[in-house]
Amino acid sequence: MSRPQGCHLVGSINFDDAETTMRAAAEHLGDRLKRIPDGEVGERFHWIVFQADRLGRAHGIERVGDTPIPLRMLDMRPVRLAEGVRAESLELPPLGYAEAALDSWGVFSRLKAEGTIAASARFQVSLPTPLGVVGSFVRAEDRPVFEPVYEAALAAELDRILAEIPHDQLAIQWDAALEFAMLEGLRGYTGEPYEWFDDVWAGTSERLARQIDRVPAEVEVGVHLCYGDVAEKHFVEPVDTGDLVRFANLVTAAAHRPLTWLHLPVPIERDDDAYFAPLGALDLPGTTELYLGLVHREDGARGAERRIATAQRHLSRSFGVATECGFGRAPEGAAIPLFEAHRAVSAAW
Repeated sequence: MSRPQGCHLVGSINFDDAETTMRAAAEHLGDRLKRIPDGEVGERFHWIVFQADRLGRAHGIERVGDTPIPLRMLDMRPVRLAEGVRAESLELPPLGYAEAALDSWGVFSRLKAEGTIAASARFQVSLPTPLGVVGSFVRAEDRPVFEPVYEAALAAELDRILAEIPHDQLAIQWDAALEFAMLEGLRGYTGEPYEWFDDVWAGTSERLARQIDRVPAEVEVGVHLCYGDVAEKHFVEPVDTGDLVRFANLVTAAAHRPLTWLHLPVPIERDDDAYFAPLGALDLPGTTELYLGLVHREDGARGAERRIATAQRHLSRSFGVATECGFGRAPEGAAIPLFEAHRAVSAAW
């Protein structure tokens, strides 16, 4: 069995700071990685949860419910427009993504200058899709009018990143998770659908394609497809890769610029042909890297090798390896063994 080409780090890694993350990634996976993220440290620990707090600071926005819903010093309560407030009049505070990226870029560029990080490696910035934040934290009836406000605010964060980080050093990853809750027909805690549009396949894929096209051609852009990661569990287990493939094909067809890489998850129990068989219909350009999230901390390299062997029976193209989601919320001490498992089952670039 030939080894997959290279590795991809989805985003979150369970270290406390960006420098520790980058040094460890470079040491253990340097020749396997084209891009290094900062580990989504600080308030980004629970992915987009901190966005509810950020949005709640804006004049004209109120939190839903009188009792905070705490999660690691954050309040998960959704938000709504205050009575009489028009969405187009809102001025949102900084969302935090540009500030975090620029702080971590300073670390990355210093480590590259001193030779710790390879000269060819890019700095990876992971961003949520606007749909993910709006669908997760905005009251259902306010989503249609709030979506363009949040999308513009997130675009401003991206523009600041693009203005201050050299384009040939940068890679942007869009994280698409709530999209699959919508595609699977799940509903929010109120029992209402997450989506606020009629055609869920077109609505989700065209929105993601719009974000991909915001990234200039000289900046790499990738997509992480996700079925959620709460307590290392998916919100629903995919039956197979069929919906992932259908969605990816729609997105790449709708986007005007090429996708640099695509990542999709592989559940730990799936080393069977039925899960991987739909990958034969994946319509990616030969220049787009494919990463399969088949490395799991519970069974390490041995389990990954089983899943790799099955995947290779259904893919005529090369692929790299990853975990199925970020592993920032995995148990303490899991990062280095996961790095070692990635290295054991992959080839250097």
